[in-house]
Amino acid sequence: MNVITIESEAFKQIMDKLQSLEERFIKLKVDAQTPLSDRWLDNQDILLLLKISKRTLQAYRDERKIPFSQVGNKIYYKASDVEKFLKKNYIKVQSF
Repeated sequence: MNVITIESEAFKQIMDKLQSLEERFIKLKVDAQTPLSDRWLDNQDILLLLKISKRTLQAYRDERKIPFSQVGNKIYYKASDVEKFLKKNYIKVQSF
């Protein structure tokens, strides 16, 4: 058996990283178990999900195309509403 020694500060950094990873995994697990209808997404989440610009998302809100909730300056969207928005705008082709 080989024994490896490291400085206590390096060991502490490794342990901190492991703790951070564990917390991320726990959050991912909780998020995965949360039903889509119960999730709230912020502007950045929607921009990345729909691959649209801030201005386009603002237009959707202004035109009342997508429901939202605003707390202070922060805007949230229910994931189920975003899914309904996508389904409503779904265009089916005949040859499919």
